Amino acid sequence: MSDLMFPKTSGKKKRKKHTKSIMQPDRDKHCYLCMLLHDDYHEKIVEEHHVIPGTWGRQKSEELGLKVYLCVEHHRTGPEAVHRNIEMSRILQQKVQQTYEQTHSHAEWMQEIERNYDIKTI
Repeated sequence: MSDLMFPKTSGKKKRKKHTKSIMQPDRDKHCYLCMLLHDDYHEKIVEEHHVIPGTWGRQKSEELGLKVYLCVEHHRTGPEAVHRNIEMSRILQQKVQQTYEQTHSHAEWMQEIERNYDIKTI
């Protein structure tokens, strides 16, 4: 049997480009929600959070830089954690839409995300 039926691939995966956050362009050790809600600028261990939910949303967030860095308490475990508290999640979604629309139109946002989170434009 010939090897030509199943050509070998290089074995290397394409590396995805990781776009910088439009909310925190310089990844640092500050939690976005600690700063926003509690005026807390202490350095912490932070995790990347993709603001638009779901698998498709995570891909769009990565592509467009719609992400923030959160401490563990604001990301996963605490009462204000975005994965446990819809109000906290909505705050981030509104903020990321407002930030995106500072350099793009509302129509571009709707074309990319297909959902309006900004209560000012409803």
